[in-house]
Order: sequence, then structure tokens, then C-alpha cells
Amino acid sequence: MNLAILGAQWGDEGKGKVVDLLTPHFSIVARSQGGHNAGHTVYVNGTKFVLRLIPSGILHPGVICVIGNGVVVDLQALFSEVDELTANGVDVGHRIVVSDKAHVILPYHRDLDLLSEARRGERKIGTTSRGIGPAYEDKIARRGIRVGDLADRAALEQEVRDNVLARNRLVHDTPMDPKVVLDELSACAERVRPWVGDVSLMLSQARRDGKAILYEGAQGTMLDIDHGTYPYVTSSNASIGGVCTGLGVPPKAIDGVLGIAKAYTTRVGAGPLPTELDGEMGNRLRDGGNEYGSVTGRPRRCGWYDAVVVRYGVRVNGIDALALTKLDVLDGLDRIDICTAYTCGGRTLTEFPSDVSQLARCQPVYESMPGWTTPTRGVRRFADLPEAARRYLSRLEEVSGVRMAIVSTGSERDDTILRDDVLQDCRMADLTGSVRLKPDATVDGAR
Repeated sequence: MNLAILGAQWGDEGKGKVVDLLTPHFSIVARSQGGHNAGHTVYVNGTKFVLRLIPSGILHPGVICVIGNGVVVDLQALFSEVDELTANGVDVGHRIVVSDKAHVILPYHRDLDLLSEARRGERKIGTTSRGIGPAYEDKIARRGIRVGDLADRAALEQEVRDNVLARNRLVHDTPMDPKVVLDELSACAERVRPWVGDVSLMLSQARRDGKAILYEGAQGTMLDIDHGTYPYVTSSNASIGGVCTGLGVPPKAIDGVLGIAKAYTTRVGAGPLPTELDGEMGNRLRDGGNEYGSVTGRPRRCGWYDAVVVRYGVRVNGIDALALTKLDVLDGLDRIDICTAYTCGGRTLTEFPSDVSQLARCQPVYESMPGWTTPTRGVRRFADLPEAARRYLSRLEEVSGVRMAIVSTGSERDDTILRDDVLQDCRMADLTGSVRLKPDATVDGAR
């Protein structure tokens, strides 16, 4: 089957572990959107890999990793990842394909990102300031530079000059030299050329040949530029539509959608978070779950599981089943709350509001459940979970409107429960047993 993996919350749900876990069942792992602002850390046999652009499928021999046209690519960041992988014995070779239509992040994009955040003052979005947003702005304004454009220096020259001069009009104190940017691009062009291709055509041919494709989304549904908590969102479509537009594949090329959600809720940066916890409990979740960004190191805001958010993610993406991560972080709590609805202005809301200002006024309606003292960490069979943990998962299924096909109970690849009956019902039975193939990796912070 061809499977899409998407975040059902505000990102950081543990997609890295799930992609790494399931990759042995696929020939191709294809990233559809985002940039090097999204990442995860994977440990294989004690070696640490930080992957921001290249899908973690690269750690599995023979798997082709695709960077789609919906991704904005910092070529220096890409080369750094390749060099680190190669130095640690991973044979990258020709296993990377970069879309010729993917847009390039350039030095002036980073400057404009910093300037944009500074101008917002107290209304900062909380971006990673890596040039992601300005690169997408140039793409939409039709002045962007694509990977395929790098092959023709003469044609590039005027475009780079115009863009750099526009940057210099905004950033007066440190003018940028267009020639320096152009020379950097020319050097990058030589190195990236062997990987550049028509991703849409390649994936179409792969499907005709019967090869299984894993579509990997970045960030999460609530950060989607159209369907997230705008303006506190990323600059791309992190929901299911971004898979089609970001890779040039039709909807019928996606056989199933697996949503990823934590057993609680987190987000990074500004914007409403209805279940946010301050004080001791918020710190307990943050420290227990190692909730610090793998790219920025920023502490994540933490709160109880928000079923209103996940129901919205299920609806927007057509999620067939969920993979729930970090269940073990809740070990030892006396009581665990679940947000099942909001109250706002005297009304009860069971559906996620489209107005972010209304969301900011919403108060969570909690349902409290007993916790458990028997550890769940490392449990690999559903029946071996504490009874209270099983009841918690069952209730999450009821209030989220979708079954839990996978439950992660630790950072080890093997610390995973695959529920064969749910996988069968969701037409994902081929994924059964994947964690038993290569139990030699852990994923930092993605339990």
C-alpha cells in the first residue's frame, strides 16, 4: 500500500520514529513540504543522526528518499546532512532524489525572516528564522529560484540580482553582494545535479511498477497555512492536500492515512493552546517527554490531550488510524485529563473553531481518568498494558473518532505496540511486524 503519515496536532508528534519504524515495508519515502525547520534525531547502534530534510528512510539500505517540489531546500543544510550520513557509514549514493521544482532557500531569505519577526514585536509567530517563510513568499510571488534553475547561470544572474537588491533596500546596514550569492549557487548546482529529477514522473512510474511509497509530511495539521491556527502556522500545507501538491501525485495514489498524535499535547512558538499547563504539571510533561525542539532546542508548551484538535485533524486529513506516541510519559500520574470540548461565551463547542481569536478565548472541558503506577515503558503487547492505560486509550479512541493502530511506549524502535486487528480493519495489515525487522535504533524525543 501507499501510506501518508501526517501530524494530527501542532507538530513534534513523533513522526520520525513512525517513519523509521515502517520504512522496511516501502521502497520509497517521499517528503512533501516544509524545510529544514522540521527535524528529528535518530540513534542507530549508538550513532546520532540529525535529519531535517532527508527522510529517515535513508537509514535503511536500498530505500529511495525523495524531496518533493513542496519542500523549500537550503542546499547547504542538505549537503551537511549528506556529509554527516556518509561520515557515519550510511551509503547515500544515488538514493536521494530532489525535485527540480523545489524552491531554494537563499542567504537573503534568512535575513528577511529575522527582519519580519522583529517587525512583529509582541505578535511574533515564533519562526525558526531559517528563511522558510520568505522562500515560500518568493515562490508565491513568482520570483523564487527552483533547483532546476541552477543549471543555467546566465538565466539566474538577473533573478538573483533583482532579489538581492530588493533585500538590500530593506536591510540597509549590511548590504549583500549579488555576485557572492550567485557564486554560491553555482557551486551548489554542481553538487546537487546528480540528485535532481522529475519527482512526479518518478513516483508515477514507481506506482506503475508496484513499488510501495511512504509519503512523509512535516510539522502538523494545526500548523497548516490554510487549515491551522493562522497566523500562528508554518508556511506550507502540512495536511493531506500538501502531499498531492508537494509531490505531484493524485489523491488516488494515497491508499491510507496514518495520523500521529502524542498522548498529550504540545506546541512550539506563539498562538493559542487551550489545554496548556503552567507550573509543576507542565514541567512534568516537558521534562518527562524531553519536549525540546530537535532543530532549535526551544522548550515546547505542554498540555493535556485535546480531542477537539485531533478530531479536526481526522476530519481534515481523512485519517484512517492513529499512531499514539509517548504513552510512557504519563506513567505514575494519579489523574489524567482529556479535553473533550471547549466553552466560549457561554457556549459549548465540540468542533474546532476556525477563528483563532475565538480559540484564544476558549476554555477546555475536561474529563478526568485514573492514572496508572505500573510502567508502560517498553511494553510491546496491548494486553500487557496496565488496565487503566488500556481504558485511557479506549477513551481517546472514542473522543477522537478513530482507532489507535500503533502505540509507542518508549524511544527504542521495538518499544511499540502494533494492534493487528486495527491495522487489518484500516487496510494496513501489511505493516504488522515491522518493528521486529531491525530493532537497533532509537529516536530521540519521539517515544
